[in-house]
Amino acid sequence: MKYDYLTPAAIEQFIATALAEDVGDGDHSSLAAIPADRQQKAKLLIKGEGILAGMELATMIFKQVDSQLQVTPLLADGSSVKFGDIGLTVSGRARSILTAERLVLNCMQRMSGIATHTHKAVEQTKGTKTKILDTRKTTPNFRLMEKWAVKIGGGTNHRFGLFDMIMLKDNHIDYAGGIRQAIVATQNYLQQTGRKLRIEVETRNLEEVKEVLAVGGIDVIMLDNMTTEQMRQAVLLIAGKYETEASGGITLTRIAEIAACGVDFISLGALTHSSQSMDISLKAF
Repeated sequence: MKYDYLTPAAIEQFIATALAEDVGDGDHSSLAAIPADRQQKAKLLIKGEGILAGMELATMIFKQVDSQLQVTPLLADGSSVKFGDIGLTVSGRARSILTAERLVLNCMQRMSGIATHTHKAVEQTKGTKTKILDTRKTTPNFRLMEKWAVKIGGGTNHRFGLFDMIMLKDNHIDYAGGIRQAIVATQNYLQQTGRKLRIEVETRNLEEVKEVLAVGGIDVIMLDNMTTEQMRQAVLLIAGKYETEASGGITLTRIAEIAACGVDFISLGALTHSSQSMDISLKAF
């Protein structure tokens, strides 16, 4: 489950689009109030506690706004932080610092919240083989950064989008006419198109697990909204033939017991749709 989505080109495109949304035809507050030649310094002040994420991105944002800005990182992505820590300092044109400020903070606050949440989830799997996955339940046009934050927090990225893996969920199965029909049609599609994509099939009960096993030719069986005991029985039935993913309304308090069932992965949409942002600010000094 390794993806090359974190390319310089992709990150630069994100920054350009985000700046266009925010700056438009000019940061008129800074243009109006701040002399063009005014030089200034600022520090990134951490006002929360958790795992810091977005430091590398912040440097890229400052540099894309103004290549002459001098950015000095003091902490790395993945660092454990507390109130009062300083993440970085930046110096140069005051106008440029102010123009970049909100985009840097929006990204870092959100990414640090996700990384912190992910780290807490990963901690619950210690001593097991289970890995924590993210999902496609992301903010439109911010998925790149949210999945990056999951990686920084110690999690594993699931498919990036609809294009890099086949996941046959309940609606696909129902629309296709059943599990067998959905799997067979998918196998035929891959053969006809020459694509090499992993296939994951969602199951809702042990009978559906047995049906998937009877058809075969897939890669991952999702155990969706099952009880811990059902998951334990499913893992025994599957017996290592396919990878297993526990999914569906999973909270931090359930992760340890689910991991103990022997599943390969636990996916949590909450990592990217319900994490609390970290309080971070940029202060002149």
